[in-house]
Amino acid sequence: MAPCTWEGGAFAGLIANSLYRRALNVTQGRFTSNLPMAVLPFLTTVAMYNVAVSKPLLSGDLNCPTCVLIRGALVGAVGAGVYPILLALPVNAGLATRYNTAPLPEKGNVLRFWMNITQPILRKMGVVIVLQVFFGTYLSSRHFDSYLKLIQLSISNGEELQD
Repeated sequence: MAPCTWEGGAFAGLIANSLYRRALNVTQGRFTSNLPMAVLPFLTTVAMYNVAVSKPLLSGDLNCPTCVLIRGALVGAVGAGVYPILLALPVNAGLATRYNTAPLPEKGNVLRFWMNITQPILRKMGVVIVLQVFFGTYLSSRHFDSYLKLIQLSISNGEELQD
């Protein structure tokens, strides 16, 4: 089993963190912002994949190959693509506020300010999200192939035991 989606989630978190740090001119707190941006997306993606794909496959609740591929792609897109981007925003916003590195908006323009900061980062991270969808789909297809082999093995062993 190649956990490329999980590691990709950590990598996407580090990339998103770097992009937000550049956009907000944050130079302090490298370790305090990079550590959670690598660890949290990794752990979240592992948990999401286990809940959405691995456990249902092993329990026999998920037998549809298309459903497995879609679930894997969604875990890749959401857990390893979008979640790290959304997580990097408050981490770096807090650092920018703490160290006064970027002029923060007034009360009425807060949402517009963060949308303007986030849109270019989302455009740059689009390739990463597509890669995560690909990796999630690939990983889930490999798991489904293993699931089919496991079923075939149990059927052939069951026939041998009955004879």
